[in-house]
Amino acid sequence: MFTPKYPPQDTAPAVPASVLTTDNAPATATPAPAPVAQVPNRPTVQLTPGTALALVGGGTAVVLVVGAVLVSMLLAVAITATSVAVCAVVLRSMLAQERKR
Repeated sequence: MFTPKYPPQDTAPAVPASVLTTDNAPATATPAPAPVAQVPNRPTVQLTPGTALALVGGGTAVVLVVGAVLVSMLLAVAITATSVAVCAVVLRSMLAQERKR
């Protein structure tokens, strides 16, 4: 069930080399010219002082926003935990008073 199933091997007859050549081609094949490396069309990025300042300002803003979100989430969890603890103490005291009666 888990053994791989391979497709059957190609059983096509081999084509002789004489069939591959055309009548117009010379008897000796000349090698194709080597490809020339092309220069990319994209311009290079130039960092000017204004651009660097904008990047630093943007990064600082992102860090401050993410930090504020994380601190507010931590504060929300702390407030929720405190309120649950207060509710537990109140319920415990109410149940203890009921048992004393």
